[in-house]
Amino acid sequence: MSGKKTIVTLLRVSLLACPLLFTTPSFAMIDTPSVKVGFSPEGSASALVLDTINSAESSIRMMAYSFTDPDVMHALAKAKKRGVDVRIVVDDKGNTNRASQEAMKYINLLDIPLRTVDAFPIHHDKVIIVDGNTVETGSYNFSRAAARKNSENVVVLKNMPDVAAQYLEHWQDRWNKGTDW
Repeated sequence: MSGKKTIVTLLRVSLLACPLLFTTPSFAMIDTPSVKVGFSPEGSASALVLDTINSAESSIRMMAYSFTDPDVMHALAKAKKRGVDVRIVVDDKGNTNRASQEAMKYINLLDIPLRTVDAFPIHHDKVIIVDGNTVETGSYNFSRAAARKNSENVVVLKNMPDVAAQYLEHWQDRWNKGTDW
């Protein structure tokens, strides 16, 4: 009988200790870095851009050359409604056409801070930084042509805060050089 009691007692202690395995730092889940790529016009580039925006929980910092894609605008609007702090820097000269102006007006109506940069011949950055640890970059302009017609690429570097910090520093410099729109 004492052997059975010992086993039962050990099982009870083990069951009580199990939750500790999942709450102690040494056993905590660690977000491992990952890299994803996508291409257009096949559709995987656009999907990655939208997934990156939709994954934001606290912040989005965006740099854009062309800024006309309604799907991107709507994803940014949803992020803002979720309480995400969204801020955008776009090229001044590359966004004078009607589609760009309409997109910028839409963003402005949502009270999303938007600045234009004219300090360079072309502000050609195409980057989204999410929550200080994920970066989306590549040749992909945030336009319908990039999504549906052009040959473009996107790279998403997830759970890489050191890389994201470098991009945030670059973003901040461009933001500081920008003018409120």
